[in-house]
Amino acid sequence: MASAAEQEAVPKSVQKSVRAEEEEIRAVRDGRGALAAAEAGGRTGIREPGGPRRSVWPGAPNPLGARFRIGPDGVAGTNFALWAGGAEAVEVCLFDDATSTDVGPDGAGGPGRGTVETRLPLTELTHEIWHGFVPGVRPGQRYGFRVHGRWDPWTGARWNPAKLLLDPYARAVDGDFRLPPQVYGHVRDWPQQGVADTVRDDRDSAPYVPKGVVVHDDAPEDEWADDRRPKTPWADSVIYELHVRGFTKLHPDIPEELRGTYAGLAHPAAIDHLRRLGVTAVELLPVHQFAHEDHLLRRGLRNYWGYNSIGYFAPHAGYAAGGTRGQQVEEFKRMVRAMHAAGIEVILDVVYNHTAEAGELGPTLSLRGIDNRGYYRLPSDARRYTDYTGCGNTLHVVQPQVLRLITDSLRYWVTEMGVDGFRFDLAAALARSMHDVDMLSPFLAVIAQDPVLRRVKLIAEPWDVGDGGYQVGAFPPLWTEWNDRYRDAVRDFWRGALPDVRDLGYRLSGSSDLYAWGGRRPYASVNFITAHDGFTLRDLVSYEHKHNEANGEGNRDGTNDNRSWNCGAEGETDDAGVNALRRRQLRNLLTTLLVSTGVPMLVAGDEMGRTQGGNNNAYCQDDEVSWLDWSLLEQPGALGLRRLTTRLLALRHAHPVLRRRAFFSGRPQAPDGLRDLAWFTPCGAEMTADDWYAPASTLGLFLSGRDIPGRDARGEKITDDSFLTVLHAGADPVDFTLPGPPWARAYELVVDTSREEQERAPGTVHEGGAPVAVPGRSVLLFRVCTPGAAHGRPVTEAG
Repeated sequence: MASAAEQEAVPKSVQKSVRAEEEEIRAVRDGRGALAAAEAGGRTGIREPGGPRRSVWPGAPNPLGARFRIGPDGVAGTNFALWAGGAEAVEVCLFDDATSTDVGPDGAGGPGRGTVETRLPLTELTHEIWHGFVPGVRPGQRYGFRVHGRWDPWTGARWNPAKLLLDPYARAVDGDFRLPPQVYGHVRDWPQQGVADTVRDDRDSAPYVPKGVVVHDDAPEDEWADDRRPKTPWADSVIYELHVRGFTKLHPDIPEELRGTYAGLAHPAAIDHLRRLGVTAVELLPVHQFAHEDHLLRRGLRNYWGYNSIGYFAPHAGYAAGGTRGQQVEEFKRMVRAMHAAGIEVILDVVYNHTAEAGELGPTLSLRGIDNRGYYRLPSDARRYTDYTGCGNTLHVVQPQVLRLITDSLRYWVTEMGVDGFRFDLAAALARSMHDVDMLSPFLAVIAQDPVLRRVKLIAEPWDVGDGGYQVGAFPPLWTEWNDRYRDAVRDFWRGALPDVRDLGYRLSGSSDLYAWGGRRPYASVNFITAHDGFTLRDLVSYEHKHNEANGEGNRDGTNDNRSWNCGAEGETDDAGVNALRRRQLRNLLTTLLVSTGVPMLVAGDEMGRTQGGNNNAYCQDDEVSWLDWSLLEQPGALGLRRLTTRLLALRHAHPVLRRRAFFSGRPQAPDGLRDLAWFTPCGAEMTADDWYAPASTLGLFLSGRDIPGRDARGEKITDDSFLTVLHAGADPVDFTLPGPPWARAYELVVDTSREEQERAPGTVHEGGAPVAVPGRSVLLFRVCTPGAAHGRPVTEAG
């Protein structure tokens, strides 16, 4: 409850009278129509479109949202259904383009410029769902909701019918989110900011907010008949994280009108790069409809990454080339079909942990105005919001209606939009029960038993910003996880900062210390060195400090824990030696990632040395800082890096020993003492316990292809070549004795990262038991020569 001082700080003159508010609610619930309700509430400018008034039939409470269908007596129309627990009345508001006779002298039709709004009361209420069927409303119709109820922020009640609300189930959204004072449920610029969120703002927000769009989403049965989901097994997957806009915006072979769009991503030029590279899945940064934050708009910036969702069913309209009145839905589907035709899966990065409405000082765009207490986690001081996300609010996933919203959304994207999986941003926030992270939480339990969702790829970002939120290794067997411990260990090794190699050994071999429980497999670990947040791979070897000045926050944003090394100069340099070393470090990092056990994730552009100029938090840089510069491929160094990436992915695809489905045992598998996994020091001896605890810059990793658990599709035993990887992070060359029998009699060099071009490296054969010179800061990858194999045979792209 409010303190006496807070109560006195809110003058009664700025609040609607109780009598007028009650009259307004009665007018809507009694069905006296939008005009009567507007008059009762003191609003003006609400018009009925030409022709007879629309009627509202009872309709049905399910499904939620706006669904075009054939109603009673064969009449076509749209059923509207909105869960609004605790609300006292609900109106559906239809927006039509104004005719010349509808538009006033200032160009306004009704409350929105060039539009006419029709408000229709939904008087049917079933299990807290307000619903009604409106005959004649067809696909393309724009709409929103106004929800009536108490304004009592001290108890978490923030209903305000002056604010047009986006349908949480809207399949498409038309228009941009602007954030002028009118879109806030409270008086944003109230002089006493300490109580500003308690003063209701009665200005109409409709002219300033996007509208939902009715979509013809009863797809024909054969819509996906010609689509074949790749269904790539987890162990065979290679993920490529990309941004729809950034990946295509500067591509010279994509028509200019398609760049930055779903259609651009579906273009053969974009798909050809992915296919030739050898990735099996794209992980798209958020494509749910999102809004830009006020503090960015005030600085002339925009939210580029999209982690500020407001519409969980709608493809972000800003990425559509063909229109935003529902055309974005079909455009997205065509993109998915094009990816599938190329054998590439589509994974969405989804943000169900919070919304764009932020904290108590944020705008009222959707859920806050529908039922603030029902959708968000509120602390004992219900004016505030529980924030496990760092974004101002946290969705209350324990509530059934919130859980339904999320799971309905997920199923929709799988069954109707064709996607193959999801990466859950701040997944620990979704796994919280009342307060603590709970791996038996309702969200995880529902996902585990859902017949649709348990069959798709599920990736957790296994942390949030709340107490106890770091949960790497703790998610249940159905899930894979972003493994930041892999990232940190590999970065530290190659910059010479690891105190010993114990942690690195676990990370290279599948992180069994984290995932070898409950039936989990090595592919529970999504291995990555870079991601969208943080340095790019090139910046990781070019900068030791962040350079985020362009973000407008005084370089305070973004992490300071970069674990990077600039190779001797901060940022871009003309020093040929420094640049050569940086290119070698890029090759070292990529090679390490792609020969490690687990699921590798690449970030778009890392395979060609993309830079962000040292910005490690480019979330608001919708420009050349973030867009992929395809002209890099005209540079020999970048082209060579892409060739190496392609070569390593082909090698990985060809050899099951590099993508194991079971953890290594490390025990002898045969009388000769050969083990499936062995570790070696530079002298060719197996590592002892003391070696693991000692500082080391050189490490040998032997993978036996003779002892791969499991069988192939025909029930045959899986066998493969064996490989030895030598990683050397020291600056000076070192002699490394190749293990002799029983490990191998001879080794053939496959990859040498000290070389700019790998075509010159393969084919060299070295005898087991003999030393080989390892150049400073390099990776040598050897394949064991099988008896009878020709020495010096060429190595193809597939290895």
